[in-house]
This record gives sequence, structure tokens and C-alpha cells, in this order.
Amino acid sequence: MFRLWARIFQDNHMLKDTCIADGSEDTRTHKVFRALEEVCCQFDLGKPIWLDKTAADFKRHRKTRFTQDNFIEEIEFDYLEIQVIEED
Repeated sequence: MFRLWARIFQDNHMLKDTCIADGSEDTRTHKVFRALEEVCCQFDLGKPIWLDKTAADFKRHRKTRFTQDNFIEEIEFDYLEIQVIEED
């Protein structure tokens, strides 16, 4: 089972969180992108852009933050953090 935890923070306080589970036989990359799409749908956000720093942090730590730089539209929080908490 693959699980991704997503949280929205404002002033170092967690405002929202959700956990997305995926039991498919798909690749890890596809699971991450699908989970992020589901998170954005649940939180009513546009999809963030993966910058080089974002991708490098995610590869290194299985966790990354999407700030205003990653979004085209204005966001009303400091950052969206995603973290892989379980992998097959």
C-alpha cells in the first residue's frame, strides 16, 4: 500500500490535512502524481508546479513543500507539504 500525507500550513499551524492511499500496481511516480491531484481536488487548489528544488527535496527526503512559487494562482496559506508515509 502506498500512502501520501498532505498538509496545509499557515504561520506554522496546520490548517488541513489528508491522507491518500493507493493500492494499485502502478509506478511510484504515477502514484505520487495521482495522490497530489487528489489532494488538490480535496483542498480546492490548482496543481502546483514541480520546481527543481521541490523535486530534489522529494527524492532526498520523501517529503517536500509547495510554496507560492509553485502555484500560478494566489494561495491563502504559507505552504502545502506532502510526505510519503508508506510504500509497497
